[in-house]
Amino acid sequence: MSFRISVSGMNAASQDLNITSNNIANVNTTGFKQSRAEFGDLFAVSAYGLSNVATGAGVRLQAVAQQFGQGNIDFTGRSLDLAISGQGFFTLSNNGATVYSRAGNFGADRDGYVTNPAGHRLQVFLPNTAGGFDTGRMSDLQLPTGDAPPAATSSVTVETNLPADAAQPAIAFDPLDPNSYNETTSVTVYDSLGASHSQSMYFVKTANPNEWEMHTFVDGNAVGGPQLLQYSSSGALTSPSPGQVTLPATPTTNGSAPLSITMDLGRSTQYGEDFSVLGVTQNGHSTGRLTGIETSPEGVISARYTNGVVQPLGQVAMTNFVNPQGLQSIGDNVWAETYNSGEPRRGQAGTADFGAVQGGGLEASNVDLTEQLVNMITAQRNYQANAQMIQTQDQITQTVINIR
Repeated sequence: MSFRISVSGMNAASQDLNITSNNIANVNTTGFKQSRAEFGDLFAVSAYGLSNVATGAGVRLQAVAQQFGQGNIDFTGRSLDLAISGQGFFTLSNNGATVYSRAGNFGADRDGYVTNPAGHRLQVFLPNTAGGFDTGRMSDLQLPTGDAPPAATSSVTVETNLPADAAQPAIAFDPLDPNSYNETTSVTVYDSLGASHSQSMYFVKTANPNEWEMHTFVDGNAVGGPQLLQYSSSGALTSPSPGQVTLPATPTTNGSAPLSITMDLGRSTQYGEDFSVLGVTQNGHSTGRLTGIETSPEGVISARYTNGVVQPLGQVAMTNFVNPQGLQSIGDNVWAETYNSGEPRRGQAGTADFGAVQGGGLEASNVDLTEQLVNMITAQRNYQANAQMIQTQDQITQTVINIR
């Protein structure tokens, strides 16, 4: 009996060494989570229960428990390297089967899909028309390969202050004569083909108090007639209300659709100060080339283009479990759900019990090498002690055999 007890101890120590060896072997594996051996003692139970003088029957390995503690985050600078700071897992597709990982060393395959080194595709929530993300539907993340199409300017917002003490020019308006107008500003607008055009606005004080004329030109050609701007005694724009001026359609010479622009002057003022331009913005842009991929702490992955456009591609689909230790490791730094892990709960990074996503970084292994070396020595001593017990039992048995 004592031989079997010692053998079970040697087997347990050997299994402990195997687990420690695996932890040490993966000390530099991205997203690796160390394991811990959990043992239980054995008792031989008869139909009548345990005797008061019964001794133990040895030890057995009850579980190999994975420890999902946070690993250090190493910043790499690669745009597709992602790290989770906190709880949760990346959701991946393995040929249609859903698996989970903490390793965020992603890259792109030949079709532009974002995958890990094993070829599992990263799952994201796709953008919706409301400007958010559809958290009820996941899809493979695919990087764009072409240019960003142009967008024609449809709105120009002008924030200016016109001086209240300005005098009416003595001569009729002429855009080529600066003495015929009081102030001017300009902005670059774009047609449907992405070609740029210069739009200029000229402001002329009239003879009436608090009244101005605005003349609009595109590429040196007048667009419609002058627009009257009326301001109150407190300097706020009163007409047109609410500050919207729709310009006539302006044809171009390059075959694009005519420019159809609405001017927003609602934030312009007339105060007793010098002329100032607080901002002139428009909503069009030219064709853009992809310059990089960026990730927000909420897991939103976006493509940035040379024309300044930032296009959201998707939001990383995070998954968590009631019992992460119940997940089954299937290799390649991924896990599969089991009955013991519970149902997967999906959500967005930075909400509830989901951690933040850090772009340009990787979560290192959470193996403490010093701790594992101590465990190795302890397991080795346990093995030696059990082997010594077998030797002692052998000596006792030999003594009994030699009795005459």
